[in-house]
Amino acid sequence: MRFRVLLLAAWLALPAGAFAQSGPPAAPVTLSLEQALAAARDNVDVSLARRALAAARADIVAADRAPVPVLTTKAGSMDLQNGLGGGNILGGKRIDKSVGVDWTWERGDKRVLRTRTARGVAQAADAELAEAQVQQQLLAAGAYYDLLAAQERVQQVTEIGKDAADLAAAAQRRQRAGDVSQQEALRTEIEARRAQAELRAAEAERTRAAITLGQLLGRGPELVAGAPWPPLVTELAASADVEQRADVRAARERLQAAQAAFDSALALRKNDVTLGTSIDHYPGTSRRLLELRLQVPLAGVLGTYGYEGEIARARAQLDQAQDLVDKVLLVARAETERLAQDLRSAAARASEFQEAIVPRARQVAGMAELAYTRGALPLVDLLDARRTLRSVLLDDIVARADHARALAAWRLRQAPAP
Repeated sequence: MRFRVLLLAAWLALPAGAFAQSGPPAAPVTLSLEQALAAARDNVDVSLARRALAAARADIVAADRAPVPVLTTKAGSMDLQNGLGGGNILGGKRIDKSVGVDWTWERGDKRVLRTRTARGVAQAADAELAEAQVQQQLLAAGAYYDLLAAQERVQQVTEIGKDAADLAAAAQRRQRAGDVSQQEALRTEIEARRAQAELRAAEAERTRAAITLGQLLGRGPELVAGAPWPPLVTELAASADVEQRADVRAARERLQAAQAAFDSALALRKNDVTLGTSIDHYPGTSRRLLELRLQVPLAGVLGTYGYEGEIARARAQLDQAQDLVDKVLLVARAETERLAQDLRSAAARASEFQEAIVPRARQVAGMAELAYTRGALPLVDLLDARRTLRSVLLDDIVARADHARALAAWRLRQAPAP
């Protein structure tokens, strides 16, 4: 009993809107392909690449500076046995006080090489930002045409379902009049219910496509693809130079940065020199004592360490960067050929559907409809003709979507990188 009272109290404590239904769905937002591509250029993934570029540019500022002078103060030679003497602590007591400055002189153009390395990394990050924009636009174009195909699939399935429902209703009337058997009426009802199930599946697919596109663009699932299918492309212009691609440029900039880093590692063998000076004040001896200092590391002298590890690592990274350039070039050339082949194949398939397959399927279906209404064709043949037309129309949507995606990929990859 106590548990029921606590449960009732908790239920009454809920806010008034806890059981209210959610608000109406957001209004559909029609989006063109150009708008989708523009939004993809500034999505979250591109923003991450842009932040990486800002960090790389900040590294240039950090690298292009000389070592900061170091201020040193000292109080020494304090005689604890005989005392410090009279007078104030600054001018009278026997304390050796000094103020000095030390500065490291970098030899071997270390600052120049360090800055060159950072600048190469920043230029690579800039090219990687452009590549990230292309990649996100490729994904957005594919998702956009997936949504457009899903929308057209819903339209086709809706029309097919309407025809199936009309046929089922006519069969029911004819059954009551004794013109068709119950078996034929049930077959038409099965086709109508099947069309309704396919419509629900097509609507779910359209929703998933809208969610995917919205996720890429940072939008909600209310998006609607409003652009028509692009015209078929039968001839391709000459391929652009792969050296202009953003990913190839990024790899080459990484190679230049790796070369500068290797030169920086070699420059470590030229030891830096630290120069210093200080003014001493020692009452009883002198109030103006000058000290000069010179510090030189003994690296590489008398068999000590000569930065072999740093140099070997920089050499390996330089070789790795060269291998990456070779790989990216190979992939870029292969992708260019593949995109061209995909576009030609998709255009030929879409053209075959539009010019031959779809018109003939419609013709066969129309002849079957006419023959069935005149009693010259059994129901099973009519249903078979309708299924064939349905399959052809849906395959036509797939063919047009494949062509549109291939064309978008080709154009995005052929466009000059910013």
